[in-house]
Order: sequence, then structure tokens, then C-alpha cells
Amino acid sequence: MAGWGGFFVSLLNYKTEKYVIAENRKIGILFRLYQLAVLGYIIGWVFVVRKGYQEREEAIQTSVITKLKGVTLTNSSEGGLHLWSAEDYVIPPNGEQVFFVVTNYIETPNQRLGFCAENFKVPNGRCQSDDDCVEGETVTAGHGIKTGLCLNSTGTCEIHAWCPVEHSKRPTEPLLSEAENFTVYIKNFIRFPKFEFSKSNVLETSDDSYLKRCSYDKENHLYCPIFRLGDLVSWTGYDFQDMAAKGGSVGILIEWNCDLDKDSTQCNPHYSFTRLDLNSNNSVTSGYNFRYARYYKDQNGETFRTLYKVYGIRFDIMINGQAGKFSIVPTIIAIGSGVALLGVGAFACDMILLYMMNTSSLYRERKFEIINFKKDPTKAKDGRTGHRERRSRKPAAEKEAANSNKKPEESEPAAESQVSVDKQGPTIPRNTGQRYSALLSPQGAEPRPHITFASQN
Repeated sequence: MAGWGGFFVSLLNYKTEKYVIAENRKIGILFRLYQLAVLGYIIGWVFVVRKGYQEREEAIQTSVITKLKGVTLTNSSEGGLHLWSAEDYVIPPNGEQVFFVVTNYIETPNQRLGFCAENFKVPNGRCQSDDDCVEGETVTAGHGIKTGLCLNSTGTCEIHAWCPVEHSKRPTEPLLSEAENFTVYIKNFIRFPKFEFSKSNVLETSDDSYLKRCSYDKENHLYCPIFRLGDLVSWTGYDFQDMAAKGGSVGILIEWNCDLDKDSTQCNPHYSFTRLDLNSNNSVTSGYNFRYARYYKDQNGETFRTLYKVYGIRFDIMINGQAGKFSIVPTIIAIGSGVALLGVGAFACDMILLYMMNTSSLYRERKFEIINFKKDPTKAKDGRTGHRERRSRKPAAEKEAANSNKKPEESEPAAESQVSVDKQGPTIPRNTGQRYSALLSPQGAEPRPHITFASQN
């Protein structure tokens, strides 16, 4: 029980390390440089650049509404004059995060279901005899189903399809060249749910006419969400007219990087623009087009249609962002990681001194000391003289005192001084890092054991 009691009492003691100072300037300079590098990393990168003292929120909630405006007039050989408004050239017209603006097209009017020759540009539709046109077979990448006949006049198979099939070529100049001056209204709402923070890219004003007369400008009108299509393309580094002829894809990225430790006015949208459809290895993949049809009924109730192959620019609006706000938890983690990195430097310097220096053995002797507890049956575990030895010493001391020729007056002071020394015990120096020994023994007795205290990290 006494052993367990001593163990629990020892838990209340405070233990501290003892340090050995190695007067080696090279190692000292190396260690200080490492400490400065770690401090620079923690202060400069972790706290200033990365804002490691903040709690981050990257799960941004966002909504985008788009609306285009603009009118233009076209004149083609197939369709004649045609007035294009936003309802005609915007697909889909309801305004979404991804929308397409028609800038060029091929029109094939008055198509009706019937039998006609396949386009010669379709490889699978060419033939030399009826054997090349298997009845009921679909023309790969073509316009209809083969009837089994090969038309010698065209060198193609007869097909059942919407006739006549598309034959016209893409105009080299965009028919809707005026689309460069169309405007798009991009309204964006964002919210960071962790911090209950929300904002919009539209200026909060009571002036109803502001959006009708403003245009986006990075310096003067950051919160005007009205963009000119020609500017959106030019900010990607390309010309609008060149892209409009063949089509293309433009990415509009809106970034919200908000430091919520500052005022909400400092949380502003940042716009960037890039072209997405280019492939430097294969130019055939550039451009953007697709087909759609408009259906009608004639006076006899028969259905016919007008086919459009449209070229244009697809706009993809992408929203990204994150917010940060001070929190004690990431601050403590950042500081703790820095303290751990400082400890790595001390460990590395110790390894150099212990194993890579000519004086490694000397450093090891100073840093580590070994205590050997030799077993002695006449001594107790705590280093004091055993009970039996003390009992045997007492009669021997009395016998010696009786045979002594000294006077009682002379022996008494000596005995008193000896007792005082025994009661006082060994004197312990204040610098516990030094070795010391206490060798105290009564007259005629054996010397007491030599005790050595050693420092060990």
C-alpha cells in the first residue's frame, strides 16, 4: 500500500527537462535559420496568405438568371427576309445557367415526308447498284432509310425522309453579325449557409432606370450585370465575327472569395472569361452547331417543316467561391503545427551532433548518463544502511568508547558534532546538472554508498 501511495503522490510532482548547451556555432546557426524559416512559413504563408486562423466554407449555394435583348434582320436565299428577336435566337428562351445564341444558320424550308435522293456528302448513302442500297437500312450519319433503289442521276441511294434533304453550305460570314451588340443580363445570387451570409451581383439601389442605362465595367460599374456579347468574346482573346461564323463555346466564371472578418462591401464578384471549344491538337472539334425544326400545316392539313442548322455561341456560367471567418479552433491547430515543426529542427540538430560530428562521443557523454544500481544484500533499496548493520555497529561503538583513553570532556564534543552531521545529511548543490557525492560515515564505520545523479533527456 505504501508503494501505491508513493506512486500516486509522485503524480503530483512537476517534472521539467534539463538542457545541454553545445557550443557549436555551425549547428547553432543552422538551428536558428531553421527556426526563422518555420516562423516565416507560419506567419507569412499560413496566417497571411492562406488565412489559417479562419474557418472556411466552400459549399456555396448559387442561383443564376439570364435574359438577352437585341433585334436583327437577315436576308437569305432560302428564307428571304427574317426578323430575329430574343425569342428566336436564344435557346432555351427561359434564361438558364447555360444558353445558346444563334449567329449563323442553314435553312432548308418546306420539307415534307416522301422519297428523295440522299446527299452525296454522306459516304454511306453513295451507291453504284441497287445491291449497295439494302432496303430498310438506315443511312449512317444520313437523313433517312434506304428503299433499295440506287439513283444513277445522283449516285446515291433513294431514301424515305423529310425531302428535300439539306444541301446548302454554311455561309462564310455570319448572317446574324449584329449579334455582337446584343446584351445579356446575368443575375447571380450566392449564399454561404455556415455563416448565414448572402449577396447578389446586382447593385442595391432604388433607381429603377439604373439597369436600363448601365453596362458592366470592372472599375466603375462592378455591380452592373449587363454584358455586351461582343465584349464577352473579346475578353477571351478572340474576335466575335470569326467565332460567330462557325460557332464556339465561352465560359463565364464568377468567383466569390469573401473575407467575412471585413465589411460585407469587401466581398465582391470577380469575373473571368475563357473559350472552351478549342483543341490545339485537332481544329475540327472547334465550333458549335446543332439542328432544330419548326413544323407547320398547309391548307390541306398536311404537315411540313422548315429545318435549321444553326451555328452560334454557347455560354456556360460557372459559379465558384469560398468564405472565411476567424475561429479559435483552426488558429490553435495552425500554431500547434508550427510548434511541432520547430521540434523537428531540434531533433535534426541532435542527430547531427550525436552521429555526424567528430565530437559525437563527447556530446553523447554529456547528454546521456547511466545510473547503475548494484545489488548489495547489506543495503536497503533506498541506499541507506540496513537494519542489521546499524544494530551491529552500536555495540562496536560502545566497546570502542569504553577502551578509549580520551577524557569524557574531549569525547563529548566529538560525539555531538558527529550526531549533528548525521542529522543534517548530505548537502545538495543548487545546480542539479552536476554530479555530486555525499560520503558521510561515523568513526570506525564503513563508508556510505556513493550516489550519482545524472541528467537524461
